[in-house]
Amino acid sequence: MRLLMLGGTEFAGRAVVEAALGRGWEVTVFHRGRHEPPAGVVSLLGDRTAPDGLGALARGEWDLVVDTWSADPAVVRDSARLLADRVGRCAYVSSRSVYAWPPSVGLAEDGPVVDSSPDATGVPYAEAKRGGELAAIAAFGEERVLSGRAGLIIGPWENVGRLPWWLNRIARGGPVLAPGPRDLALQYIDVRDMARWLLDASEAGLSGPYDLVSEPGHTTMGELLDACVRVTDSDAELRWREPEAVLGAGIEPWSGLPVWIPPGELYEAMHGADVSKALAAGLRCRPVGETVADTWAWLRGLGGAAPLRTDRPAVGITPEQEAKALGL
Repeated sequence: MRLLMLGGTEFAGRAVVEAALGRGWEVTVFHRGRHEPPAGVVSLLGDRTAPDGLGALARGEWDLVVDTWSADPAVVRDSARLLADRVGRCAYVSSRSVYAWPPSVGLAEDGPVVDSSPDATGVPYAEAKRGGELAAIAAFGEERVLSGRAGLIIGPWENVGRLPWWLNRIARGGPVLAPGPRDLALQYIDVRDMARWLLDASEAGLSGPYDLVSEPGHTTMGELLDACVRVTDSDAELRWREPEAVLGAGIEPWSGLPVWIPPGELYEAMHGADVSKALAAGLRCRPVGETVADTWAWLRGLGGAAPLRTDRPAVGITPEQEAKALGL
C-alpha cells in the first residue's frame, strides 16, 4: 500500500505513519517542517493554509490518504479536491464532537450531527470536524471515505498533555489529588489502536462513520492513576476526593485535572458511546496499563517534557490548587 499522510510528525498522524511503516507500506508525509518525520518516509514540505501551499502534492499517486485536520474545513476541501483523482481512498480522523448536543447515552453513528459546511472557516471544533467529513465526502464520494470519530485519545506522542501531566505529577510523589469517584468508568482509545484500525479498515475498503473509542468502562479513573503510580515507581499517595470537593476548590474538569469529568451530562456524552460497529469491524483496545507504561517510557526518553501543541491551552492544576483541594 502507498500511504499519503497529511501531517504525520505529531501524535495521531505519527501513530498512523509508524503503523504503516511497520507493515512495510510506502509512506509519504506532507508536513510543514516543524518536526522531523519518522525515518523511512518520503518527506514533502508545504503549508496547507498558505497560498499555493499544496504545490508539493501536485504530482503523485497513492492508495490511501489520511487526514487529521481539526480547523477550517475549507483546508480539508482544498487538499481533497486536489488528490481525489490520484488517491484511491481517504480516511479522515474526525471526532465524536460532531454529534448534536447533548448526545444521548448509547448514541451510535446514525445519531444527529451538528450543521456544517465543507467551505466553512473560523468555526468551532465540532463544526470544523463535521465540515471536514463533508469536505472529504464531496471530493472522494461516500464510498471512498472512512470517517473515524475518535473520543479521548491518549498514548505515546501525545501533544495535548493529558496523560503526560498525570504521569509527571505522580512521578513527583507525595500526596496527589485524585478526583473521584475511584470507580468512575472511562472510555478512550490508545492512539496506536486507532491508527492500526484505520489502516486495517481502509485496506478492507470500509467507508462511512465509525466511533473510535474503547468499550464503556474499558478502565476506571482508579485503574488509570494506579497504573501511573506503578510505572513511575514513585512514593505518590493518591488521596481520593469526591467531585464536590474538587469542584469546590475551583478546579475545572478535563482541563484542570485532565481526563476527569464528574458524573453528569458531559460525562455521559464523553464516556457513553456505542462502539459496537467499530468492534464488529475489528477494533481492539489494549489494557490501560500498557498505554500508561508506553507513554511513560516515551516521556522519559524526552526527559519528561512532552512537546505540546501551541494552539491548545495548557492542562493541569497548580500545587496551590491541589493543596487547597486536599486541605493541606
